[in-house]
Amino acid sequence: MEEQIIRTEYSELMQKNYIDYAMSVIVSRALPDVRDGLKPVQRRTLYDMYELGIRYDKPYRKSARIVGDTMGKYHPHGDSSIYGALVVMAQDFKMGTVLVDGHGNFGSIEGDGAAAMRYTEARLARITQEAFLSDLDKGVVNFVPNFDETEKEPEVLPARVPNLLINGSEGIAVGMATSIPPHNLGEVIDAVIALIRNDALTNEQLMKYVKGPDFPTGGIIVNKKDLPEIYRTGTGKIKIRGRVEVEEEKGGKQRLVITQIPYPMLGANIGKFLNDVADLVESKKTTDITDISNQSSKEGIRIVIELKKGADVQAVKNLLFKKTRLQDTYGVNMLAVSDGRPETLSLKAILEHHIDFQFEIATKKYQNLLEAENKKREIQEGLIRACDVIDLIIEILRGSRDREMAKKCLVYGITDGIKFKTKKSQAQAARLNFTQSQADAILEMRLYKLIGLEIDALMNEHEKTLANIARYRDILDNYDSMAQVIVEELKEYKKEFAVPRKTQVTDEDDIIIEEKQPEDFPVVFLMDRFGYARTVDESVYEKNQEAADSENIYVIHAMNSEKLCVFTDSGQQHLLKLSDVPYGKFRDKGTPIDNLCNYDSKKETFIQVFALKQILDTELLFVTKTGMAKRVSGSEFDVSRRTIQSTRLADGDEIVFIRMADEKDQIVLRTKMSYLLRLKVTDIPVQKKAAAGVHAIRLGDSDEVEECYLLTGGTDLGTGTDPASEIEMNGKKVALNRLRIAGRGTRGTKR
Repeated sequence: MEEQIIRTEYSELMQKNYIDYAMSVIVSRALPDVRDGLKPVQRRTLYDMYELGIRYDKPYRKSARIVGDTMGKYHPHGDSSIYGALVVMAQDFKMGTVLVDGHGNFGSIEGDGAAAMRYTEARLARITQEAFLSDLDKGVVNFVPNFDETEKEPEVLPARVPNLLINGSEGIAVGMATSIPPHNLGEVIDAVIALIRNDALTNEQLMKYVKGPDFPTGGIIVNKKDLPEIYRTGTGKIKIRGRVEVEEEKGGKQRLVITQIPYPMLGANIGKFLNDVADLVESKKTTDITDISNQSSKEGIRIVIELKKGADVQAVKNLLFKKTRLQDTYGVNMLAVSDGRPETLSLKAILEHHIDFQFEIATKKYQNLLEAENKKREIQEGLIRACDVIDLIIEILRGSRDREMAKKCLVYGITDGIKFKTKKSQAQAARLNFTQSQADAILEMRLYKLIGLEIDALMNEHEKTLANIARYRDILDNYDSMAQVIVEELKEYKKEFAVPRKTQVTDEDDIIIEEKQPEDFPVVFLMDRFGYARTVDESVYEKNQEAADSENIYVIHAMNSEKLCVFTDSGQQHLLKLSDVPYGKFRDKGTPIDNLCNYDSKKETFIQVFALKQILDTELLFVTKTGMAKRVSGSEFDVSRRTIQSTRLADGDEIVFIRMADEKDQIVLRTKMSYLLRLKVTDIPVQKKAAAGVHAIRLGDSDEVEECYLLTGGTDLGTGTDPASEIEMNGKKVALNRLRIAGRGTRGTKR
């Protein structure tokens, strides 16, 4: 075979392939179809259950059987996506109306996962069978080849209710996402009926019927005023709160009981809510909460928050709405596949698409029914005519050699080869003109059909057929007749499957809370060499002082409302609120400082930690490894930003020393080449934090500053603070306070 080389621009090829992939994900994986409101995996799973005969009134079947059959026939994308879709369609806390009747552990509202597919069973829900699949045998939708062209699958299910609104949808495609909230089935059906009767209704007028989303978890929508714009544009944000009831206890105490949660709180967010409430108590944002417990069960949500006697109940509720997920936001983006392309749709547009689809499938349905009734009428008329000349037909049959000869006589009046008793019979036979279908029916007719009662039944059936034909023609020829049929069907579905609304829709003012400032009390900040930080009460520190001082590299006394300054070798200063540091017992592990501020332990190392109040009225002395030094007023570090550059560093330079310094203090610099230089702090100028500093020591090639020691109290020093006045160098002890005081910028003495 001759080799074919296609020459093309690589970027164009990549662009084309990526667009093909993106559209495949958008249309065939992630987004629902506006007509039946289903994603392909959901549609294929339901159709496979229908094909397997797993009806709502039949026994459950193993989920693994359903998943395997769906994957093998229609959806070759892995079993997890199919089982995941099956599970969601069976969860009444996620779906407005469940489409699958699950048996076994299909997960819980608190985020527990479903059991493995080999343990669970499922069957179609009744509404799915009656409102989504019942007319598949009437040819109302197109069937397309499956992925390997060995089976046929429906392009769309003939859904008779607007499932896109009833159950909503969530999905992430390539460059776009859909997020459609669920709605109340009865309300949506009322809106469809109203729009069928008056197609001039606006979005706002349709909201007379569709009050707003109806989440299966209930809750209260508090921004009703925003809903008209959301339904007009198809995008927006819905604010939803949990339902909180107040219960009286003995002794005058009260407790808050959460009986409904916001829809976004589903799953693991319930556990996060409990932790957030505990954090409010630990951080002393509120002192009114004494206990919280999750008493939820299969009967529903019940989260109990115990309050102390005399607590301000409304203030606590407002705090929970403001500081936890008890009030959350649901982002609406009503994106769906319409006419083969993704489109953001308004409420009215979704309903119009549904109505157009209903008229389309109703037209196909009644055209097929009319065709079937016409065929039935043709046969019935043939049988009725045959009864009138039954003796002649019997004579033809007895005189014919085979079936084909008899049929030609019945259809075309050909009498050649047929033996007749009389010429008159032959002449009558020549005038017969039954149709092919009528002739086949006559030839297959059994003799008992000639009984009088059977003939009467045939006549009655023929009258019913004529009535059906007239009715079907009226439906197909008159818009109002077809509309009435669709409306009657919708009313039946509403009567059978509608449930009361669960979510209340109202307008509430924005929550304004007056946060109680936590009481100021002294704490001790402790940080070990691994960077784990915590605060403890002063009395706890005093009881464990020896262990605290030996186990931690930073021990700082401050008030709980103060801020700490964390200085690093890269020249960064990170602000840390002490109120954000976990407060607890002495033996608590604490939290990594990386999680409390912008400090990154992978890129920098902390050099010093100060309480901000501690440095405001003093000066900080900076020394870098290249020998640059400066003093900076502590007030320059009182900033609002969480991270700033505390000094300017040259490329490759880093800070080795930061201390509070007094004008009476002195500093000793030690270099890698064992040089020591003793300076007065006053020899180092005060500069701004943005300055690079001055040369404190003259360094030789490949030399750098390794250590700095601060000597406090003047020249007659007995001890220093870092670490002592006497150090060991090259096996010899050196008294730092005996070194000669030299000038700035000199090399110092070698030891």
